Amino acid sequence: MRVKTAGLTALVTVPALLLATACTSDDGKQTAKDTSSPAGTQKGRSPDTAKGGADASEPLSGPQLERAALATGDLAGFQVSPGKSALVPSGQPAADRHQCQPLADAMGDRPSPQARDTVNRGLGSLESLGLAVSASLSSYSEAAAGKLMQSLTSAVAGCGEGFSATVDGRSGDYREVKTAAFTVGGADETVSWTTVGSGDGSQVPIHLVVVRKGATVARFMALDLARRTVPRVPQEVADKQLAKVAQVLAG
Repeated sequence: MRVKTAGLTALVTVPALLLATACTSDDGKQTAKDTSSPAGTQKGRSPDTAKGGADASEPLSGPQLERAALATGDLAGFQVSPGKSALVPSGQPAADRHQCQPLADAMGDRPSPQARDTVNRGLGSLESLGLAVSASLSSYSEAAAGKLMQSLTSAVAGCGEGFSATVDGRSGDYREVKTAAFTVGGADETVSWTTVGSGDGSQVPIHLVVVRKGATVARFMALDLARRTVPRVPQEVADKQLAKVAQVLAG
């Protein structure tokens, strides 16, 4: 079954990362598990090297990112599609407030312009009606990846009243920016927040999570196209993605 997304494509976040439709069934059963921690920003204690001695501080190449990216069959209950819809605009959104630009960047093709390579995936839940999730992997220098996490932490703290962003001539407003508890196994740092996007008369709650593992950054975004529940990045999606990154790092 395909969920209609009329009105949603006017929001900057949706065209930048999510496919135009998400595959679902009618039972509406929620599959995501909430095993969150009590803080929106977390620092892990994972070692600098992955299992097998691989150096997580070394940027992954484009082909390595492709191997590490989620694929259909990795997660029961989700269909995974490569890339993003060709029907939606591309680029990095421009925020109306400089302080909030990191949050606008996180909704673009890449988590920030400093990314060396990025691969995107769109996930549609087969069991939870309307749940659509995006996942991307990007390679940075380790220093740039660390600065990205710092900038996101500062932006979430300073942009609670919201901001506007424009990409390819389309604009959206993002209000109620709030930290959200979330942890990911094996991550060095995690920043998680929620916001409500509005545009073309639509208001859509959105959950975003950005995770750093050495020089690799994973970014996730979730929304409920059926408007039934407050969206949440499924824990199993984030955990599986970081596990695949660790596998590639380990060779």
